[in-house]
Amino acid sequence: METKKQKTWVIIAIIILGIIAFLIPNQIAAQTGIKRTDLQKHDLSIPGRETVQAKIDFDGHTAFGQHSHPGEEIIYVLEGSLEYEVEGQAPVTLKAGEVLFIPAGVVHSARNNTNVKASELATYIVEKGKPVLVMKK
Repeated sequence: METKKQKTWVIIAIIILGIIAFLIPNQIAAQTGIKRTDLQKHDLSIPGRETVQAKIDFDGHTAFGQHSHPGEEIIYVLEGSLEYEVEGQAPVTLKAGEVLFIPAGVVHSARNNTNVKASELATYIVEKGKPVLVMKK
């Protein structure tokens, strides 16, 4: 009888942890002032590749930490200005209308150093079925 109760509590704990794990990324984004809006996702004519396009909004003085992607990222700054740190390169600040190319697997980060909102259009050409974002530990 005791073993059955223990199994039940273990199952309940796993369910609760699963729910928490699902909600945490959205909560982190909400707390950091960064909002990602997925716009489109399509298979490419290249086998095993897809394109994903998203708009990322940064509130003033917010940053998205070091991360990489399993494919190329093409960035177009829509409004405001954003500072990008790309592994192996000097930091660069881009303003609305400027672009940046980030090769596959290269660690990078983005920061809004101003008091006003900034936004980028991010287009990823990635391996199909893999997560678009890989956070650096």
